Amino acid sequence: MKENKKKIQQIAQGAVIAALYVVLTVVFAPISFGAMQVRFAEVLTVLPLFTPAAVPGLFVGCLLGNILGGAVIWDTLFGSLATLLGAVGAYLLRRNRWLAPIPTIVSNAVIVPFVLRCAYGLEIPIPLLAVYVAVGEIVSAYVLGQLLITLLQARMGIFKPKD
Repeated sequence: MKENKKKIQQIAQGAVIAALYVVLTVVFAPISFGAMQVRFAEVLTVLPLFTPAAVPGLFVGCLLGNILGGAVIWDTLFGSLATLLGAVGAYLLRRNRWLAPIPTIVSNAVIVPFVLRCAYGLEIPIPLLAVYVAVGEIVSAYVLGQLLITLLQARMGIFKPKD
């Protein structure tokens, strides 16, 4: 019985995280897509520090956010894969809040520029696109992510990174 309750709780947490990701992506769509983007939903990529349910929640949320945001299929697939890789990396680094956002920044800076170039035909050089994506990820996943971690730990007092 206890095991079922835990599974249900994790499914619910993942669903809430996915829904939040979708809402943040769609509400901020004008800056969530394109060569120079700050996807505010990526702030949620620090949540694997608190629950493993965040990993599938972030992947599903990104997938749905890309679909609802009008992304082409290659962006939907590979952009969601970048978020999944970042979320898994954050979970693996969950004991260090300062390192946990790095996999999200790196996976997006490596994968998304090729998507932007190939799927959307942007004529910007890949290295420059990588810088653009990395800067947006640093703002959303790292800077805002650290603020979210602090808020969850200090203000609410009930959340602590999982060991």
